[in-house]
This record gives sequence, C-alpha cells and structure tokens, in this order.
Amino acid sequence: MTCLVLGIGLIGGAAVGSWLTADSADATPTAEAAFAKGHDVWHNTPVDTLFPRTVNGLGVGPGGADRTWTRIAVAPDSGCTDAYDPKLAQAFAKAGCTRLLRATYVDATRSSVITVGAQTTKADQAGMMALNTRFSTKSLGTRTDLLPLPYAVKGTPAAGFGRAQRASWTVRVLTDIPVIVYAVSAFADGRAISEPQPAEAATRPGATTAPAESGLGHDAKDLADRVEAAFRKASGSPTQTTEAAP
Repeated sequence: MTCLVLGIGLIGGAAVGSWLTADSADATPTAEAAFAKGHDVWHNTPVDTLFPRTVNGLGVGPGGADRTWTRIAVAPDSGCTDAYDPKLAQAFAKAGCTRLLRATYVDATRSSVITVGAQTTKADQAGMMALNTRFSTKSLGTRTDLLPLPYAVKGTPAAGFGRAQRASWTVRVLTDIPVIVYAVSAFADGRAISEPQPAEAATRPGATTAPAESGLGHDAKDLADRVEAAFRKASGSPTQTTEAAP
C-alpha cells in the first residue's frame, strides 16, 4: 500500500509539474524578455510570417475601401548601408544595425508599389526610448530629406521605383523591441513626385493630395502596421497597439 501511495504521489507531482511548465510557457513574457527576444526575431522567424505573401486590409483604404497587397520581392537580409537618405542614416547611426529585412509589395490594381522594411538595432531599451523621443520632439519622421529608400527589382512592377518616385512614407522607432519599421510607397508607373507626403498626413480625413487620394499614404501606413505587429508578436511583446509615428 505504501508503494502504491508513493507511486500515485509521484505521478501527481509530475502532472502538476507539467501543468506548471505549460502555464509558464504560455505566460506573456516580461517587457525585458520580449525586448531581448526582439534582437533575434529577424533570423528566428520565417520570412512569410514577417512579410506575408499576401496582405488583406479590410476597410483600411481611402474612404474605408478594402486593400490587398501582394509581395513581389524580398531583399536578401543585409546591413543598413544604402537603405536610407544620408540624414536618416545618420539619425539611426547611434542605435546601430544588426540586420535589415525588406520586401516590396504591389497593390491589387498594380498601380502602387510599396517597400516595407525592419531594422533590428543594437540599442538597449533606453537607447530606443531616446531615439523615439528625438524623432518625436524634432519631427524627424515628417522631414522630406529623411526618407527610406525603396527596394526595386528588375522585371517587377517596382522596377522603376527610385528616389524620385517616393510619394509617401512612415518611419516608426519602436520602444518595446529593438526594431525600426518603415514603409515607402510610389505610383507603379514610375512618375516622379515633387512633394512626398508623410503617411500620417496623407491618411487624415479630407486630405486631397495625390498620395492621399491615390491611397499611397494608406499603403505605407497599413503595411508598416502589419510588419510592426508581426515583429511584436514574434517577440512576445505585450504591446498590441501600433507605435505612434513621430
């Protein structure tokens, strides 16, 4: 009888232990743990998770229109050289660059192209907070001399996507994970844009600029939202809302 009781006790203890382990695995990680995990998302997460082949945006376009984007190119993971206008690169320099991931999308009408990217930095939490504060207080996210560069690929609708074609953009310095997310959009016909407009301005109700009415602001904003959310989810970050762009 004693052996039977001990056996039951051991089995019960093992079961409790497994439940506790499962609960621990399912628990939301601390902010510190999520930030640390964020350093490795770029190589621990499938590209199709971070940059889905197809992105459906229900009601996110101008006037609440549905939008759909298809991925047409993925850049080899790389450093951050030649990814930004010089002044934007300088603004990011202190945070460092572990890796840059980029993909380019085309909308369902094949009239707009969008490059979306995510830079994993070497900064700690304090460093990301300081960079975010600098972008916010100095309005660096709205300056037309601090834009990300597109990723253009021959033989795709984005073949003619260069510096002069950039129409709308957004840059987000996240603070819960060491990642900077950006997106930049253009007309697929290669027309030059003399006055690009930040996505946050181009998506405001009543905006009548070309980037606003064409949905290029929505393209940049909404694809950046999706990639931002994907990196946060992969990091286990408890932060669910998108970062307010500077």
